[in-house]
Amino acid sequence: MQGEYAEDAALSGAVHAAQLGDEAAFRIVFRTVHPRLLGYVRSLVGDGDAEDVTSEAWLQIARDLGSFSGDADRFRGWAARIARNRALDHVRMRSRRPVSGGDETQLADRPADSDTAEEAIEALGTGRTMAFIARLPRDYAEVVVLRVIMGLDAKRTAEVLGKSPGAVRTAAHRGLKQLTALIERPQEEGDVPPGEGQQPGGVTQSAARTLKEM
Repeated sequence: MQGEYAEDAALSGAVHAAQLGDEAAFRIVFRTVHPRLLGYVRSLVGDGDAEDVTSEAWLQIARDLGSFSGDADRFRGWAARIARNRALDHVRMRSRRPVSGGDETQLADRPADSDTAEEAIEALGTGRTMAFIARLPRDYAEVVVLRVIMGLDAKRTAEVLGKSPGAVRTAAHRGLKQLTALIERPQEEGDVPPGEGQQPGGVTQSAARTLKEM
C-alpha cells in the first residue's frame, strides 16, 4: 500500500511539473502510465492497431495537459477516457456499418482476442490475467480492465465509461467473480499451469481483495 501511495505521489508531482513545461517530468508520466494505457487500448482494438491508437491518445494528452486538474488517480482516469475515445474513433473509421451514437457497443461487439490481451498484461508482469479477462462478457471485461489494470476506482471508471458508479460496481463485482472462477478452475482443464494464479500477491488474491471492497 505504501508503494502505491509513493507511486501516486510521484506521478502527481510529475504531472504538475510537466504542465509547467518540464520535458523530463513528462517522460516520467509517459513511462508510468503508458504500459497500462497500452494494455487497455489493446483490449479494445486489438494488438495490430493498439500502438497507433495509443500514440494518438498521447498526442491529445500532451496537447491538453495544461487544462488538466487533479491528482494521479484523476490523471489515470482522464488519460483512459481520452484513449477510449480514440479507440471508438478508430472503430468507427474501420467499420463498414453505419455508426449510431458512438457508444460502448461499438467496442462490446468486438470478439475477444486472448493472445493479444495476454501479451498486453504480460508487459505489466501479471502473467496470463488478460487472457482470462478476454473470456469475460465484454461489458464486464472493460470494467475489470479499468479497475484492475488501470487501477481506477469505481468513480473514475464510471466517468470513463459514462455509467453510474453503481453500475460499475455491479459489473466489476460480477466480472471479478467470473475472473476468479476462471483462474481457480481445476488444473486438468488446461487453463493455468501448476501454481499460476495462486502465487502470493497474484491476481486471484487481488481480485478477492477488490471484491471485498465493492
